[in-house]
Amino acid sequence: MNPFTRWIARIAALALAATLAGCGYNDFQRLDEQVKSGWAEVLNQYQRRADLIPNIVATVQGEANFEQDTLTRVIEARSKATAIQATPELINDPQAFNRFQQAQGELSSALSRLMVVVEQYPNLKANQGFQDLRVQLEGTENRITVARNRYIQNVQQYNVLARQFPTNLTAMVFGYEVKPSFTVTNEAAISAPPAVSFERPSATPPAAPAAPASR
Repeated sequence: MNPFTRWIARIAALALAATLAGCGYNDFQRLDEQVKSGWAEVLNQYQRRADLIPNIVATVQGEANFEQDTLTRVIEARSKATAIQATPELINDPQAFNRFQQAQGELSSALSRLMVVVEQYPNLKANQGFQDLRVQLEGTENRITVARNRYIQNVQQYNVLARQFPTNLTAMVFGYEVKPSFTVTNEAAISAPPAVSFERPSATPPAAPAAPASR
């Protein structure tokens, strides 16, 4: 390649780089990596919760006459949630993502019910090993919420770029599609941990004495 041809090639490469940068190509790469990183953290926290459940179940099973139906629901919900192969490609498949989200929601609901039932068993509430597991579960649920929130924010930024002009043209050219995100019926619930109770119910205050009857 002669010097003139090399000079033309460099100019063309610089022009192409400037065009790609101006049309949002680099932003797509950056935000896509953020979405993948955020999703990996969500999966990490869900796996942490799944790993805690066998120990919780084993401890609860040691309590005589514990509600077997409640325990079975937790076991089945965990099995269903972990049966879904949570690959990185899942975040590009809205239907698969929705199934995954639904399975995790069912597991959250089953765990919430389990913790409510535990309040009826003084031996479990006094079991230090079980209390430690409850604290770990509470922390994990909080971390799940934080990871979900970050993922939602990352997806929102990516999807805005994919929809707005002129970067939507870049999205069409390179096949960058809108990514699915977590949804809740009540949007305010996004910022709150799943409804798992770790506090003992407050005692009902005694009724006020009746006023003496007037004569």
